[in-house]
Amino acid sequence: MKRFKLQFLISTAALSLSAAGCKDLLNEQPRSIYEPGFFQTERGVQGGLTAMYAHLRDIYGQAYYYNSTLTGTDEVTYGRDADENFLAMDLSGRAQLTANNSRADALWGAAFPNINTANGVIKNASAVGTISAALVAEARFFRAFDYFMLVQTFGGVPLDLGSGELEFNINPVRTSTRNTVPEVYTKAIFPDLLQAINDLPANPRVIGGATKTLARLYLAKAYLTYAWWLENPNNIPTYPAAQRTDPAGRTAQYYYQQAYDVATAGIDSPGPFRLQNTYYDVNLGTNDRNAEILLFADHTESSELYNGGSLTFGSGGAPDNFAGWMLTWNYPNIRSASSSNGSGPVSSVQREAVQPLGRPWTRMAPTIGAIQNTFADKTNDSRFDGTFTTTYRGNWPKAGVTAQTLYNANNLPVAPGDAILTFLGSEPATAITYPSGPGASNIGAGVLPNRADYVVSPLGISRIVYPGLWKLGPYRTDNGTGLGQPNAGSTRPFNIAKFSELYFVAAEAAVKGATTKAGQTAKDLINVIRARAGKWRFDNNGNVVKSQDNSAAMVAATPATIDINYILAERSREYFGEGYRWFDLVRTQKWNELAGTYRIGGTNYGDHTPTTVTRTIQPYHYLRPIPQFQLDRLDVDASVKAAYQNPNYQ
Repeated sequence: MKRFKLQFLISTAALSLSAAGCKDLLNEQPRSIYEPGFFQTERGVQGGLTAMYAHLRDIYGQAYYYNSTLTGTDEVTYGRDADENFLAMDLSGRAQLTANNSRADALWGAAFPNINTANGVIKNASAVGTISAALVAEARFFRAFDYFMLVQTFGGVPLDLGSGELEFNINPVRTSTRNTVPEVYTKAIFPDLLQAINDLPANPRVIGGATKTLARLYLAKAYLTYAWWLENPNNIPTYPAAQRTDPAGRTAQYYYQQAYDVATAGIDSPGPFRLQNTYYDVNLGTNDRNAEILLFADHTESSELYNGGSLTFGSGGAPDNFAGWMLTWNYPNIRSASSSNGSGPVSSVQREAVQPLGRPWTRMAPTIGAIQNTFADKTNDSRFDGTFTTTYRGNWPKAGVTAQTLYNANNLPVAPGDAILTFLGSEPATAITYPSGPGASNIGAGVLPNRADYVVSPLGISRIVYPGLWKLGPYRTDNGTGLGQPNAGSTRPFNIAKFSELYFVAAEAAVKGATTKAGQTAKDLINVIRARAGKWRFDNNGNVVKSQDNSAAMVAATPATIDINYILAERSREYFGEGYRWFDLVRTQKWNELAGTYRIGGTNYGDHTPTTVTRTIQPYHYLRPIPQFQLDRLDVDASVKAAYQNPNYQ
């Protein structure tokens, strides 16, 4: 493996505007090169920590990596405009997944330089004498964070970057040895997170900074994931080859209990963090950096320097936050008429930098099963409404079209702000009349009697027309009266960790046999989340205030016995489209069972006939291939290089 010289471009992170009770900003001067001695100064340690927060933007919001966490799951398949990066991840026969096209490479490329930065801070901080244990704990958290993401994705990975295990390296080296999965967990992840919990503050040092609660969440997740790995219920192979035994002789059940205990400790001692009152508020752009968010990759519209990218155009690459484009279809193709006789087509829903819209790429699409089954209850449960854009409203005056009235479905009049296209929550009692092709709407949408909005039902969604992902849509305050900057990367933070996940981790551990505390059984914990999901303060797609509390109905509908599949379904309802799903299905070894087939329409406007697609998910797919760029860096015999790659990807 190529070792990393201490030469990192630091895109300074401005961690800002949190509701978590901290007013300081992380505001370091950018540097292009760090010399080894720099970490032996307090300023150097601060700079290294800034780099650790900044590196999150090379992973989260990077759309190709985002694709690798979702495409191929029961949540998402590829969209009409998908290229090989997306087709390969779907495992449905359109392209073979290889070391060249697996976009998990973004994680590998960002994580190892950051790990070495953390090694430098941890090694040298003690020599400074004025560096607090809390600052070193931030470095420990990020080293554990990166190793946890890597070990879940690739299996065992190197702990030695050239100067010994977990040692700071300053020399280029082109050989490498991968440690086993148990070694990565027990030598790196668990010790670092335990120390981080001990030394980190309850309140963040800077807005968005690491805390005890954050470290507890990741330790609980690591314990839970390692317990599943030890149990290995479906006999999934690991690599490098290792016995499914713990070096200390502890059992999977021990680690399930640890996961439960650490997660409930995080719930019981939350520091400044809490659940939002409604699900709508969790992902609302005006409420970004709220007290439910434990970690985020930050962006800002106030400065291109601190944003890490242009405020007027999107690069389509990191550190831009452009993940939200992927599940956004080409809604500006919708047409309404300027005349009551149906003539004079006008693009009535213009591309705009607002949360329901944003920049369309049509690279990924939700499956019909996700819309129909995962979000089956769209009446009591607010999470469907708080996840998708299902109503596309007229905004044509912002593009300079002066007409105050256009004519839409059934040649009925519509005004600015009216619904132009609606994705229905269920199949209507009256059959939708769909055109055989694009039709008057230009995108193949149907009509129902006496409705001015075009409609598409759940069974009518396709790879080209589908509900958008509202929760990742852009939010800006500088649009004025126009369309703003919809082609720029999102200036919103990309949320990485949420306080709510502590409830899910504890509940999953309880289902797996952890001894529970009074009031914190699996059902109790899940019902906290479900009760919150039943509370509405705003009908997002209806664009109207909705003060309604369906908590009792949500709790009453929870099964008496919670199983893993129910936990996974609840996780999908809570975190749909946020990049959790592939990890959830791999951890629980439910990938093939839950995502082996899916349904969706085709790639042409007017195609509303669902097709069942079968994926070929093999046991070796539970690990991603080591990236080709990493193999190219190795200066070793061909046989050694082949053995470095995960099996079946050679």
